[in-house]
Amino acid sequence: MMRALLLLFFVSVATATGDAPFIIAHKKASLTRLKSGSERVSVSIDIYNQGFSTAYDVNVVDDSWPQDMFDIVSGNTSRSWERLDAGGLLSHSFELEAKKQGMFYGAPAVITFRIPTKAALQEAYSTAILPLDVLAERPPEKKFEWAKRLLAKYGSQISVILIVVLFIYLLVTPSSAAKASKKKRQVL
Repeated sequence: MMRALLLLFFVSVATATGDAPFIIAHKKASLTRLKSGSERVSVSIDIYNQGFSTAYDVNVVDDSWPQDMFDIVSGNTSRSWERLDAGGLLSHSFELEAKKQGMFYGAPAVITFRIPTKAALQEAYSTAILPLDVLAERPPEKKFEWAKRLLAKYGSQISVILIVVLFIYLLVTPSSAAKASKKKRQVL
C-alpha cells in the first residue's frame, strides 16, 4: 500500500507540471469491536492537492456504505470545503455501526472540484479500501498469548539460562549426603 502511494505521488509530481490542481485522495477504514457485540467502522478520507494552483468548491461524497448494512453513528458521508490550496490537505472522517455480518468491498470516494480556468466540474477518486470482514467470528483472545509468543521467540535462550542457573544452584547447595555426615559428626 505504501509503495502504491509513493508511486502515485511521483506520478502526480511528474504530471502536475501545468498550472492546475492535482487531487490525490486516500481512503482508510478500520474496524473496532465493541463489548456489546457490535462493531464500528471508522472511515477517514485525506485529500491532497499536489498541483500548483488552488482547487475551489471541493466536495467529497462516499456513498459506498449501504444503509441495510451500516448506520451512521457520527459525521456524514459527504462534506464540502470552499478551497484547497496548492500543497494543502483536507481530512474528513465519519463512523458507522455494522448491522449485518459479511464481507464488504467499499468503492472509492468521489471528489469534485472547480478550476477557475475551466467551466466543467472536475472529478477525482480516492483509493479503494481493503475488504472488511464485518462482524466476523474471531477466536477469543487468550490470556497467556504473550507468554506463548515470548517462548516461541526466545525459548531456546530461556532453556539455556535455566540449565545454567540449575547447575549453579546444584554446585552451591550442599547435597543431602553431606548434610547427613555432618549430623553424625555432631552426635559423636
